[in-house]
Amino acid sequence: MNMEIDERGNIVLISVVEERLDAHNSTDLKTRLLSLFEDGKNNMVINLEGVRFVDSSGLGALVSGFKNASARNGNLKLAGLQPQVQSMFELTRLHRVFEIFPNSEDAIASFQP
Repeated sequence: MNMEIDERGNIVLISVVEERLDAHNSTDLKTRLLSLFEDGKNNMVINLEGVRFVDSSGLGALVSGFKNASARNGNLKLAGLQPQVQSMFELTRLHRVFEIFPNSEDAIASFQP
């Protein structure tokens, strides 16, 4: 899976550079998130602005990341959801679980006290 990782202080910005987050690549995201958690990175923003489709595997990888962040007293926030992806989050009611921001800058700024 193509993704860009950018560390900004104690926050890691992960930009998914794929049109689909599905069964073919969601395991890569889950593995990468786990590796970052093991390195002590507990606050993350996942930028999905380039993603046009998410299936249940992709949602599962994001939920897994959210649970891991929460278990480590961190947080995982989402940014840049396209309308089709946003509707999937609403359909599954995950928009009530995740903090979702229009862009990654707003999501990163939300970590500041």
